[in-house]
Order: sequence, then structure tokens, then C-alpha cells
Amino acid sequence: MTNFIDRRLNSKNKSTVNRQRFLRRYKSQIKKSVADAINQRGVTDVDNGESIVIPKKDLSEPVFHQGSGGIKDRVHPGNDQFSPGDKIARPPQQGGAGGSGQGEASNSGEGDDDFVFSISKDEYLDLLFEDLALPNLEKSQLDKLVEYKTVRSGYCADGVPGNIDIVKSLQGSIARRIAMTAGKRKKIKELEQELLTLISDKPDAISQQNKLKEEIRTLKNKIARIPFIDTFDLRFRNYKKEAIPTSKAVMFCLMDVSGSMDQATKDIAKRFYVLLYLFLTRTYKTIDVVYIRHHTQAKEVDEQEFFYSKETGGTIASSALELMIEIMDDRYSSNDWNIYGAQASDGDNWADDSPRCAKLLEKNILTKARYFSYIEITQRAHQTLWQKYQEISESNAHFAMRHIKSVDDIYPVFRDLFKKNTKHAA
Repeated sequence: MTNFIDRRLNSKNKSTVNRQRFLRRYKSQIKKSVADAINQRGVTDVDNGESIVIPKKDLSEPVFHQGSGGIKDRVHPGNDQFSPGDKIARPPQQGGAGGSGQGEASNSGEGDDDFVFSISKDEYLDLLFEDLALPNLEKSQLDKLVEYKTVRSGYCADGVPGNIDIVKSLQGSIARRIAMTAGKRKKIKELEQELLTLISDKPDAISQQNKLKEEIRTLKNKIARIPFIDTFDLRFRNYKKEAIPTSKAVMFCLMDVSGSMDQATKDIAKRFYVLLYLFLTRTYKTIDVVYIRHHTQAKEVDEQEFFYSKETGGTIASSALELMIEIMDDRYSSNDWNIYGAQASDGDNWADDSPRCAKLLEKNILTKARYFSYIEITQRAHQTLWQKYQEISESNAHFAMRHIKSVDDIYPVFRDLFKKNTKHAA
């Protein structure tokens, strides 16, 4: 297979093609580094770029060399210890002077560092949310939510070698050569006709005949010097992102901010919701996001208050579900909207309130919602809220439950909840 490298001098992004090829080649290592990096970030810088480290051994190219073993014929200088036919013991293996290829120093104190490079914010988010989508999205109302697909959009004069359209380029070449040589070809025909007439009428006019032949030869040489194909003729297939209107969608984010949620637990919940927000705004052009904080009482808040307010209290989880139902009935009809919900809590709820939560969820929310996810952030044993929700999950495939114990679980759980073409049953 032939590889083309675009080395044309551009004002910027002149290494874009090679960079994209590098990202594709080491995609698995890069995605692993991105997944590890998300756990080390704060809530406010979760969407920045990242410096990726790839072990040196993963970048090494295969090399053919002569291995140990086999039969070899060698000529050695004379000695007084061996006779013809004697077998010589193989010398011990020598340690290489280079590093181990994994960023470790060798016995001689030398080695190779791991390869480090930076990816941009867009590249980071593309890798972070690859293969994710809102489950069960129904495309019925052509309004509000817009997805994008890449489609052909004519031709352009600049592009990468892989997008060259040969037929279109040859058509341009033929048209250019016809346009540039049409006058000369017409003149040649006139001179050839004049030469034939001169030969038949005045066969002795040799000097005039030679003059006409020289003019014809000069015009043909000019035509021959016109290149078969020029850079002006090259045409590249052009692509653009085309908006695809789909159904309207709303995401309800319900977060427990009661006193039992310590700062570390709240930070995990916020990280999850930041990922969710970035995923929604990155994947879909417009989507409504409703933020609800609750302790003993629930309140609809804006993005700033949702992530940074320090209000706290007791725990009545049903208050958040009741407010979600009220907002759904008032602003988001299930006939016109795809309704989604994500609830985060430590599971510490009043025992007599958990059955009410299960009833509200099953009777009033899951009957209208396309998908609802519940994450419980705790290192303790599950309590009544988890147990009641678990009973519901057995009979509702569009309700998912996941358990987060530490920061390391956030990204794997998030991908599991919103991965494309998977069953989201608990």
C-alpha cells in the first residue's frame, strides 16, 4: 500500500495530515492516557487539552536481525588451543548499551525517555466522547436538537492527496489544454491548407513552402510544451458537516447535596455531571439541560449554582423527583420531547422516603423518559434507595444503575452508561 505525505508549505497546520495519521495509529494508547488523565483533573479544567505519554516500546518499529542459534561458518585467527573440528562454546549474551525501550536506564546508565506529545482541546474531547450517544433517541419532531454528518460538498482546489478526484482533475486538464491550444490548432490547419495549395499551384516555391513548414513546426512545439496536467487542474473531493434536525431532547440532572454527601463525594458527582454536560454540548448543537439540587427540599438552579453552591441539609430524595415531574408536566411534554434523567446520590435517604422515590420513578418518570440513570457514590453497603431502585431496574431496560466508589470509576461508568448500541439495563 502506498502512503502519501502532504509536505506542501502551508501558512499553518502544515503537519495536520501526519498528526492525524499518528493519532489513528496509536489510538488505543492515547485513549488509555486520556482515560487516566480525566481522573487527575479538577472540575474546572476537565475540558482542557492534555499531554499524552506513550511508552517507548509501543513506538518501536520491527527490525530484522540475526538471532542466536543455527549453524554458522566463521574464520578465526590461528590459536594453540583448538584443532579443526573442535566445538567452541557460545559466548555469553552482552547487555545492550541502549535503554530498555521503556524509559528505564540500562546498566551503562543510558536509556530512552517515553514519548510525550500534547493534544488539543478538540482532539481531547473527541477521544473522550467517541462512540457515545443518547440512548433511545426518537427522531420524530424536526426541531431544536441538531446532529451532524459528514457529506460530499463538491470539489475544491486544495486538499490532501487521498481526496484527489482523478476523473475531475483529468477533465480540468483536458479543458485547459483545449482552451490553450484551440487558436494554435486552428492556425495550424490554416497553414497546412495554405501549404497544400502552394505545393499544387507553385511546386517550385521552395522557400515559401519551407517558411510555412517552419511556422507549423513552431506552433506544434508550443502545443507540445503545454503540460499534460498542472497543479491548476487538480480537484479534491470536498466534505462538510451537514446538520440533521432530530427530536427535541432535555436532560434532567438531579444531584444530592445533603449533609451526608461530604466534599469528596460531591466532587465525584460534579465531575460526572461536567462530563455529561460536555458530552451533550459537544455531540448535539442544542439540548435543554435542567439542573436540580436537593436535600430536604429540591430547587431548580442554573449551571453556576448547581456546581458551586454550598447549600446543604437533610436528605429527602423524592423532593427532586417530584420537582422533575412538575417541570416535565409544565414544560416538556413526552409527546414532543425526548426526556432523559441522571441522578447522583450517596444513597443515604430516609428509609420511609425510598419506597416513595421508587414509586415516583416507576409510575411518573420511566413511563415518559427515554432513559434514566442512577449513580450511587459510596464506599458503604447499599441502603434502601439502591434496593428499591434495583427492583425497578429488573423490569425497565431503559433504567440503568451504576456504583461509583472512587474517582477512578467515573469515566468507565460514564462510558458504560452512554455507549452506543448497547443495552442499558442494569
